[in-house]
Amino acid sequence: MFEVKVPELAESISEGTVAQWLKKEGEAVVKGEDIVELETDKVNIEISAERDGILKNIKVEPGDTVSVGDVIASIVEGDASSETSEKQEEKPASEAKAESVPKQEKSSEKEETKAADRPIASPAARKLAREKGIDLSEVSSRDPLGRVRTEDVKRHSENGSEKAASTSSSKAPTQENKAVEAVNPEKPVERVKMSRRRQTIAKRLVEAQQTAAMLTTFNEVDMTAINEVRARRKDKFFEQNGVKLGYMSFFTKAVIGALKKFPAVNAEIQGDEMILKKFYDIGIAVGAEEGLVVPVVRNADRLSFAGIEKEIGNLAEKARSKKLSLEDLQGGSFTITNGGIFGSMLSTPILNAPQVGILGMHTIQWRPVAIDKERMENRPMMYIALSYDHRIVDGKEAVSFLTTVKQLLEDPESLLLEG
Repeated sequence: MFEVKVPELAESISEGTVAQWLKKEGEAVVKGEDIVELETDKVNIEISAERDGILKNIKVEPGDTVSVGDVIASIVEGDASSETSEKQEEKPASEAKAESVPKQEKSSEKEETKAADRPIASPAARKLAREKGIDLSEVSSRDPLGRVRTEDVKRHSENGSEKAASTSSSKAPTQENKAVEAVNPEKPVERVKMSRRRQTIAKRLVEAQQTAAMLTTFNEVDMTAINEVRARRKDKFFEQNGVKLGYMSFFTKAVIGALKKFPAVNAEIQGDEMILKKFYDIGIAVGAEEGLVVPVVRNADRLSFAGIEKEIGNLAEKARSKKLSLEDLQGGSFTITNGGIFGSMLSTPILNAPQVGILGMHTIQWRPVAIDKERMENRPMMYIALSYDHRIVDGKEAVSFLTTVKQLLEDPESLLLEG
């Protein structure tokens, strides 16, 4: 028998949550085949079988938290056909064994029999049953193998609450009953546990606000010139590169140009030191199903417009298909987030710690703009926002940084020189 253990996940990640079992107990598995998916703080990781055999003794279920080194199942030798034959032979073998046990030994096996009669339940189900004061032997299981799971305990608890509510109206209500009575049936709610990633996002956003002296400064960009370049060059650009010319490559180039002029915005704080980064790994915030993730475009200053667009497209696709690796998410020096794709007019983005700067893009709106004292024109305008850590970035630097971004975007040709 071979134990399936939680492997080393990544630096600084010591535990995860079971997202789903990809193979069922009793199914044959092949070496290298993914058998269970774990959700960590950053990405989902699949654990694969390290040998051929049959998956047995699953000890955890979806929603359970596991740590590196935990034994979560086992793989035994054999295949699906041998597993079936073993089950068919299991009962006669046990009966024969019982008949062969001498009478004087039967009394010594009473304790073992009692232990064998204990209901089979997952650790999470046992914990929940203890919290609710439920006897597991009274819980009916819908599992084909008779294993009691958390949903069985919850169903038993809910049925018990309904019976108690209908038969004990004359008795003083317990604290649990009070909670049930307090629910207004005309205002239904649903209690949903946050995923591990959502919990991590929540924790880090709060930490960023509590540990950084965060401020936000705003400006606006006239997108006329960029729109003209895109309209003029989009077809040939796609023909040559196989990717569309989007806005993100312009903004990435503009940010790099501004970071070169104001290196404190491309830094982080470690103790009483300021780490000025001489590289430009730009994080691009992407909205995934489980929450916001920030994959990183490495060495973006060395990439062409097409190279940036391709890399962003690849990372976005990996995020949607849950194929991002930890390497894709680590080590960014500055972040760009685009709330404009969802219609945001204006926002104050929160820092992606330990970074000290993040640029927020917003939706493009046609607005009347004063060209000079005499003329007004409707122009495609975008508000941009820079949130920064005031501990090492002064207001003058922040405002100048954002002004530089604006100037580079309004003169796209300069991006070839400055970006």
